[in-house]
Amino acid sequence: MSAADLAAHYRRFGVADRLLLTGHSHQAWPDVALEGQIEAFDDAALAVDEKWGRAFAKADRLRAAYGELVGDPGGDVALGANTHELVVRFLSAIDITGRPKLITTDGEFHTLRRQLGRLAEEFVRIVRVPAEPADTLAERLASEVDDKTAAVLVSAVLFETARIVPGLAAVAAACERHGVELLVDAYHALGVVPFDLDGLADAWIVGGGYKYLQLGEGNCFLRLPGHAQHTRPVITGWYAEFAALADERDPTLVAYGPGATRFAGATYDPTSHYRAARVLDFFAEQGLTAARLREISLHQNGLLASAFDELGLPDEVVTRDRDTPRSAFAGFLSLRAPRAQEFQRVLAERGVLTDSRGEHLRFGPAPYLRDDQLRAAVAALGEIAS
Repeated sequence: MSAADLAAHYRRFGVADRLLLTGHSHQAWPDVALEGQIEAFDDAALAVDEKWGRAFAKADRLRAAYGELVGDPGGDVALGANTHELVVRFLSAIDITGRPKLITTDGEFHTLRRQLGRLAEEFVRIVRVPAEPADTLAERLASEVDDKTAAVLVSAVLFETARIVPGLAAVAAACERHGVELLVDAYHALGVVPFDLDGLADAWIVGGGYKYLQLGEGNCFLRLPGHAQHTRPVITGWYAEFAALADERDPTLVAYGPGATRFAGATYDPTSHYRAARVLDFFAEQGLTAARLREISLHQNGLLASAFDELGLPDEVVTRDRDTPRSAFAGFLSLRAPRAQEFQRVLAERGVLTDSRGEHLRFGPAPYLRDDQLRAAVAALGEIAS
């Protein structure tokens, strides 16, 4: 199916007539997403408080999909509205009092950057390893792991540069030797880079579908490793004992349900799961498998990179990493420009939606964008940067 054919399924977002290059942040939703939201309303109207059985079925559909995407079909997956709430529960389940050291990078998204920074103001030592060069990041992370470390928290793909972090299995091995937990943020991998659990079976995997999977807000997950079945997160909602409410229990001991349910929160809006389930079905109908999405992503990002190089702009104005093959990157083209925020603003005024993070100007394509749309977006950059 061509991009033009696919775009016909996104009429409400008008993707055929807009230059939406924010696909790494918020891709358009297919029109059928609305069907999911209406179904959520209809179920609530029909069943009222009995709607939850139907809602839980949608949640199970989402859990199964995430298990498949991270290479752990049938795995134990907790859901959350955002990755922050899941990461906080994870942190509350590990021994950060007895092992008051957390290792991360200086290239993590704000979810980790801010929360770990606040913990560092209190009682936890945070070791931030420079994210660049990415080729040696895993090795440098592993070298910091010791018996005082509670966890290592790292992204599979760096959110500023789209650089895939290789060799994370070495970090997992170091963590295993010292009894340390490893949490991998796969958010910028899912939907553009097939995720491989090889060497990471004992890692916690966090991510969501707001970006490349087109699921919208409220659809994040935490995949639990096998050894986490009996953890007791301190930050816990009553849904974490939902499956055990009718059981006899010690009133002096907080009870937890089995497996990933122990990382559940409390009452939530299930609409997002209805929308996600319908979009997941749509992806299956259109043959948008992990392999196919990677093929599209490599083509689109290669085209963006080539079109940018053809502009011949001075490196001091805007440049990109030309030393690393595009196959080492995930879902967007990251350009380095001292005036990145200004470029983003002026591009938006011209109808080209991108975004920026510091000196990084990010062009994020999506499967429904035509090649001529990508070239037009880069040409607009050339006009304002000349």
